[in-house]
Amino acid sequence: MTNSSNLTTREKVEKSMAKRRAAETRFRVYGMASILFGLLCLVVLFGDILSKGTSAFRQTVIEQSVFLDADYLGLNPQSSFKEIRAANFEGLIKRHLKKAYEPKGRKNRRALYGMVSAGASWQLMEAVQQNPELLGTELAITLLADDAVDQWFKHDRERGYDEQFNEFQLTVLNQWIDEGKLHTRFNKLFFTNGDSREPELAGIHGAIKGTLLTLLVTFLLSFPIGVAAAIYLEEFAPRNRFTELVEININNLAAVPSITFGLLGLAIFINIFGVARSTPLVGGLVLTLMTLPTIIISGRAAIKAVPPSIREAAFGLGASKMQVVFHHVLPLALPGMLTGAIIGMAQALGETAPLLMIGMIAFVVDVPGFVNDPSTVLPVQIFLWSDSPERAFTERTSGAIIVLLGFLILMNTAAVWLRRRLERRW
Repeated sequence: MTNSSNLTTREKVEKSMAKRRAAETRFRVYGMASILFGLLCLVVLFGDILSKGTSAFRQTVIEQSVFLDADYLGLNPQSSFKEIRAANFEGLIKRHLKKAYEPKGRKNRRALYGMVSAGASWQLMEAVQQNPELLGTELAITLLADDAVDQWFKHDRERGYDEQFNEFQLTVLNQWIDEGKLHTRFNKLFFTNGDSREPELAGIHGAIKGTLLTLLVTFLLSFPIGVAAAIYLEEFAPRNRFTELVEININNLAAVPSITFGLLGLAIFINIFGVARSTPLVGGLVLTLMTLPTIIISGRAAIKAVPPSIREAAFGLGASKMQVVFHHVLPLALPGMLTGAIIGMAQALGETAPLLMIGMIAFVVDVPGFVNDPSTVLPVQIFLWSDSPERAFTERTSGAIIVLLGFLILMNTAAVWLRRRLERRW
């Protein structure tokens, strides 16, 4: 009877253990499935961005030999910079195209002229500015193609999508392809130009410089203030209700929607202090407010991670409170503080909503020279291009996203490297 009872108990235990093992196995499977699903979503997202954005780094150009008629332009090798800028290079290109391809009718002429970018005249002007001796000679130059030609040559030609061109345009395009005059090259204008209404001329140079200036202002303000606040709260502040209230509000500010900081910047920095809109200065001030809670929280965590024995040893040798904090605790906590600051900067780099509230959504063509010049930033530039109707802006939007992701990956890699390089293990 006893053996039968023991056997029944063992069976119950083994059955219970089997259920427990099955539950653990299911949990592992669910966890792996969720991770794989998340990775799959990332692969699909990045794959879509890369497939649409890599073509933004290539630009279609047209090889032409244009005669620089000095009489038509009204120029000579001694002409001033102002005179060269005022010359009719656009008309010279139209005259060259009309003579080379003989379009019949006004409609075909306009269609032919529209196949070359509006920036082609600037290419000729810059060539003459650099070497006025070219006047009166035939210049072999690669002219920028219009965005419609660019999209057709890179994407639609092999699919047979020719509806956007008339018969005369298709004849000229096929002639250029047969003669090897139509090809793509690296789109350096994407990295050297500011924004433009013409997709083939639009670039991210102004947005990149505006982003760097904005982040510079943010770092110079948020890091010293955040570190000082973290040191005071962790080492010097008395433990009372006021300190607890401050700590609670700092933790709450880290979860406040970012657009709230944009409203705060609009109300205080612009309306009260009169800081100019759409500048890296006001953008940096707003992003400083947003990143301060992150830097303070990470700074306090880094200070807490310093072993108490370091403080006790310093006090035992007769060091003052100030010496203990700044000579021993702060150097050991600095790697963690820098890591938190870089992560805060990376978060600020991807913000758009607070900057929209302070006017950084403006269309700015010129590249900013300093923190008080009108500018935009990469996330806002992406937002502006994504709302443009031209197809060519779609690939430039994805191309700018690739550059932005590159910056984010670089900053996060720097944070990991700094932490591993500078931190000390006890």
